[in-house]
Amino acid sequence: MEIVEIRQIHNARPFHPFIIHLADGQKIPVEHPEFLAIAPDGHTIVFHSLRPGGFHIIDPSLVTALEIKSELEITS
Repeated sequence: MEIVEIRQIHNARPFHPFIIHLADGQKIPVEHPEFLAIAPDGHTIVFHSLRPGGFHIIDPSLVTALEIKSELEITS
């Protein structure tokens, strides 16, 4: 997946929660834009989880899909 597409979803306003799908089958839910940081060069993504000290460092080339959550999933 291109980093441009990831930035567009991340920077959309209003923000819509989304799920990052990785090549190894992991799914990373991004509930708020402040939980995700993209390096200026686009070579690294850092996701901060709600667990104390929890985070993932992601190679954008391993992102296979971005799934935007529906309004129904957001409210339930």
